Amino acid sequence: MSEQEKKYIENALFTAWGASFISMLGSLYFSEILDFVPCNLCWYQRILMYPLVVILGIAVIKKDYQIAFYTMILSGIGGAISIYHYAVQKIDFIGENSAACGIVPCTGEYINWLGFITIPFLALIGFSIIFAASFTIHRKWKAGR
Repeated sequence: MSEQEKKYIENALFTAWGASFISMLGSLYFSEILDFVPCNLCWYQRILMYPLVVILGIAVIKKDYQIAFYTMILSGIGGAISIYHYAVQKIDFIGENSAACGIVPCTGEYINWLGFITIPFLALIGFSIIFAASFTIHRKWKAGR
């Protein structure tokens, strides 16, 4: 594997960590600063995002590219939950027929920027960046072994 490819993989790993870190800070800002109470689906997304900050942070420091396979799985599951949560919010049929979500309804939209950007949408962006970076790292690292 060339030095340029190693640098590319290292940058992709840092990008994945950065996306997870910004996503964590964003969710903490919404809940701790703006006092938005997370619904159950938001908690599931947090459960999948927060460990990625630590896992990817350690991987960046140790230059451990094998972690990409696992972060790809975690971010894929988190992205799927985000898509479902976004559908619950934006598609009436799904929102009306979804299971009860707890004290805070999953259909609630604390933010609705530009008519489509909600908290699950922001989480989906974070998970998508992590998934794409992890997929790229995994593919390139396997090819270069």
